Amino acid sequence: MMALFSYPQSTALKRVVPKTRIYDAVKASTALREKFVSQVDQIIWAYKLAPETINLPATKSVPEIQVFRVTLKSSDVSDDVLKAIDRAIPFPIIFELEFDGQVQVVAAHKRPSEADGAKWVISDHLHGEWQPADAPRAPMPVALNLGTLYDQILTGLMPIESAPTEDMTARMERLDAIKAKKREINRLKSKLKRETQFNIKMTLHGDLREAQADFEHLKKPE
Repeated sequence: MMALFSYPQSTALKRVVPKTRIYDAVKASTALREKFVSQVDQIIWAYKLAPETINLPATKSVPEIQVFRVTLKSSDVSDDVLKAIDRAIPFPIIFELEFDGQVQVVAAHKRPSEADGAKWVISDHLHGEWQPADAPRAPMPVALNLGTLYDQILTGLMPIESAPTEDMTARMERLDAIKAKKREINRLKSKLKRETQFNIKMTLHGDLREAQADFEHLKKPE
């Protein structure tokens, strides 16, 4: 599934979001402000997917979905910048990053904290492929509510296949585990290249085989 969707006209807003609003909301440091200035040209609140605009009921974890179009000054944007916007806006956000005639859909899995319902837990961001900004957009997925719509949009950005019984939180946890295991594999490979003692090399080979097996197991949905 692709993640570049055609949103209904009833959801369109096209409002400029001043960077200062983000700065104030997250109490941005000087370093973060400098990243916004050097990387971001403009932030547009493009669409609001809510019960009154899209005729889908809200859920406790997804009362609304916002679509932000962020025009960049280069093709690279710091995750700190996107996380700051996510922290400033108390709803799930789908980003459409634009640069030089290309668009990339990016989103984090964002859910209310179990410990404090007023706060949000934000995952690492999922990145779609860059594609022409005028590329055909897919119809929005059919969904019963905003929660299932949000899950389907995120699914289009997931680099792993999901299991039928796996919810989005579990899928994100598995993705985090895959990333951690990949880092472990790279660390073991680096140690193997530097190691000269035969017995230690043999131990590292065993550890590497085990880590690679775990990695392959994690990639397969159960």
